[in-house]
Amino acid sequence: MGYQLSAVVADAELLREQTADLDHAVLGELRQDFALLPATPQLVEELTGAPPDYSVTERSAEEPFGLVFSAALTEVLARWSRSGPVAYLEAEFAGGAGYQSALVWLGGGVSWGPAFDHRLDGPRPQWPVNAALIRLGVEPGAWIDPFAELGLHVERSTAGWLAHGRRRLSADYWDELAEEWENRQSAGGQQPERPGPVGDWGIP
Repeated sequence: MGYQLSAVVADAELLREQTADLDHAVLGELRQDFALLPATPQLVEELTGAPPDYSVTERSAEEPFGLVFSAALTEVLARWSRSGPVAYLEAEFAGGAGYQSALVWLGGGVSWGPAFDHRLDGPRPQWPVNAALIRLGVEPGAWIDPFAELGLHVERSTAGWLAHGRRRLSADYWDELAEEWENRQSAGGQQPERPGPVGDWGIP
């Protein structure tokens, strides 16, 4: 099963304030009072007044994102960052191959990145998504890394995060569902499928 992510992540209250008047903003709840905003084409167009562009070249350090950052989109995220750090995270994996990229704004400008990695063979805190989350202020916890600590493995696609946000689910939804199933001890029931392990960045 693959994994795809294209989203803005920041403090939940910051994102709620900045997107309160937007029709196409759907926030997914993460742990530690963070939230995820799926970067859908509809949202980008609402933010910038123009349809988004997407790169057709292979991801690389020179072109780390599929989403092309227009001047208008960059200005929006830079403006949001005056209230706190804001990260754009992008990742795609299928069959064990893929990439992840990240960029962080703070105080009205880029504070870190963009970073790109398709090998993920270095220390886990240096992987682009983890490194960006650390710069947002994500604290270490029981999970293997910041990616898992926030619950970014809970959904595997933009569509999944849209459904997650619209249903107002928590990042611990699957754990809560499994616990409820276990408590019922229903002999005729079937345990719900849960997200895969996060030992290899959430991709089983």
